[in-house]
This record gives sequence, C-alpha cells and structure tokens, in this order.
Amino acid sequence: MYTKEIFYRTREIRRERRSLAAAVYNRSKTLLYRSGEKALFVPIRSMQYLAVIDPEEILFLDGAVSRSSIVLAWQNFRASDRSALNQPVVYDAVYYNLASLDIMPRIQSEFPRALKQMDDKTRSVSGTAARIIPLK
Repeated sequence: MYTKEIFYRTREIRRERRSLAAAVYNRSKTLLYRSGEKALFVPIRSMQYLAVIDPEEILFLDGAVSRSSIVLAWQNFRASDRSALNQPVVYDAVYYNLASLDIMPRIQSEFPRALKQMDDKTRSVSGTAARIIPLK
C-alpha cells in the first residue's frame, strides 16, 4: 500500500556538524534497503515523534504538534569518509525551530532504540523458519 506524504521545512535556525554512531547509521540504512521502499517511517513512541529515513537524510517530525512540519533533519552523511564500517559517520544536524535544539539529546538516545525495536520486529517476522505441513 502506498501513501503520499508531504513534509514542510521552515527556515533553518541553526546547522552544526555532528557524528552518528556506526551502529545507528548502519542499522538505519539496512532497514531502509531491506524495506524495498523509497522511505522508511520509524515511530519514536516514547517521544511521539516520527523519523523518516530516505537515502539522503533522516527527518524528525513532532507527532504531537504537527505531523507535516520537519523539526530536525540529519543531512549530508559522509559515510565514504570513514575507513571502516565500525567508525562513526559525520553529518549535518539542521534545526528548524527552538524546540529542536532542546530535543536533540533525547532524539540521539531514543532513535537508536526505535530502530532496534523495528529491526527486532522485522527479523522476527522474516526470520521465522518455514514449515511444510503434509496433507492427508
């Protein structure tokens, strides 16, 4: 089932270079490509936020305020700059409102948990062994 979602950006108020743990970056890319879709929606239930992962960036939306306005974006991932898959990935954090400055530390701790929950869920569904049931 396909749906079309439109997200809006306001004027960015701040941009800073940060680094993302390799495990988080790798898991987000793996989940996206495993889904076979152009974008992956990851609910961060503990915050009522939604992360949207696409090949270029990760967007964060505040579900309690407006599901269509981007609050925070992680862009310009420099995965090719690292010499090993277990090294962190440098990216730009783009803030679109003052609240996003305050939620960044919490996003950094809750987003990896949400990714792990999604990964565990998809593995349990796809990792189930097939069984042949004989017909009598």
